[in-house]
Amino acid sequence: MEQSASQNSASCVSPEAFREGMAGLAGAVNIVTTVGPEGYAGFTATAVCSVSDNPATLLVCLNRSASVHKVFKQADVLAINTLRDGQDGLSNLFGGKAPMADRFSQGDWQTLTTGAPVLADAAVTFDCVISEMKSVATHDVIFCQVVAIKQQPNAGALLYHQRGYYQVAGATLAGTSE
Repeated sequence: MEQSASQNSASCVSPEAFREGMAGLAGAVNIVTTVGPEGYAGFTATAVCSVSDNPATLLVCLNRSASVHKVFKQADVLAINTLRDGQDGLSNLFGGKAPMADRFSQGDWQTLTTGAPVLADAAVTFDCVISEMKSVATHDVIFCQVVAIKQQPNAGALLYHQRGYYQVAGATLAGTSE
């Protein structure tokens, strides 16, 4: 038996219960960046997910109440910079209310193919062209096709879990020395 959309939403958990449940879902920490007429813009996100490998597509969720929403709504490109261990300060900077100039004054920023800012020492960066944006509930889901990738071999990872950061150290290959 099919349920209507209103019946489905009536049976959903509360926003508080959902947020509490999501706190238990560990996620990679990313800084999502773009470039527009007003310069660079970026925010911290854990809501990043692979969609397909053919064509290579990712999605990013952005709250429509975020200060950077207007910039990303008008953007054609973005970069997803997945943070490595030890970059929690940068995550906090991009996740707070700091002005864009202050955010980009930290770290070594470069560009790849699209011109979106790329963090030079991110664990992995996906340089993307935005292909579609859909509004769902309080967020816009940004679909983007990957046109370039920059990866740091054996980089660690920065995870967010239970409302705190966890560092995963980079691996070294067995039998190698540094």
